[in-house]
Amino acid sequence: MDLRRLRYLVAIADCGSFTRAAEMLHTEQPPLSQQIKALERELGLILFTRSRQGAVPTEAGALLIEQARVMLEMERQMASLARGLARGEQGRLRIGLAGAVSMLPLVPRAIRAFRERWPEIVITMEESNTPALCEALRERRIDIAVVRPPAPDPDIVVRHLLDEPTVIALPSDHPRASGKGLRLSAVADEPFIIFERVLGPGFYDAIIAACQRAGFVPRFGQSAPQIAATVSLVAAGLGISVVPSCLDQIHAGGVTYHAIIGPAPRATLAIAARDEAPSLPAQHFEALLREAAGRIGAGDPAAL
Repeated sequence: MDLRRLRYLVAIADCGSFTRAAEMLHTEQPPLSQQIKALERELGLILFTRSRQGAVPTEAGALLIEQARVMLEMERQMASLARGLARGEQGRLRIGLAGAVSMLPLVPRAIRAFRERWPEIVITMEESNTPALCEALRERRIDIAVVRPPAPDPDIVVRHLLDEPTVIALPSDHPRASGKGLRLSAVADEPFIIFERVLGPGFYDAIIAACQRAGFVPRFGQSAPQIAATVSLVAAGLGISVVPSCLDQIHAGGVTYHAIIGPAPRATLAIAARDEAPSLPAQHFEALLREAAGRIGAGDPAAL
């Protein structure tokens, strides 16, 4: 059905006459009357009772006018949504976060800043490991992800974001738990808790390489199902671990965190996306993440 005729229909009902409706619509009255007559023939109904006093909707006309208002409002909303989508001001943003990334302060700050600038965009988050997030990107279940590189999928583009410092996590009853800083060699004989390599091969390899530079090969103990889960295993007294510094927010009631003296591994984070032009919301979110990461790199204490 021609939406223009529906606008004419509603205008006549609102104005109470064909003449006043034509003036409001900036058209002539005869063409307006012809359009309504054509609509009546199309529908097989009389829509208005016409008189010198004006135009009054018939019972059928009143029902159709009510539906016409709904359809015109839907058209207005669709046009508004399309304009918002084109400007990146409406729609959705589906974010993936690799293990422990959500605990890094820059992530909630970037999300908060995004919400303040684009409140009409619906944000959803999915926490998982890097391989699973790459699969979600490929299957278009998420739009952008913060991962621990490298990505196992050649169709996923990975762009460096930042290198996070790491700390040694010890059980609180460990003989060295009272020390502020430790060398990796100080825990060379301890059972070492680490996540499965497939969950973050880059970080995994960086930890092993740092231990080797410190003069030892880690003696592996309990394996952690996720990076953040290492803290609970350390608290249970199953060994020690090297974790991203953001995990020192987890106070498991039995863990102490210690800066690493000397060469230390870095927990690299990267932006992952499909190998295509990203959506505007994804572009905006990446820009906010990079802005926050740049402040950390510049040593801004407020960014930590």
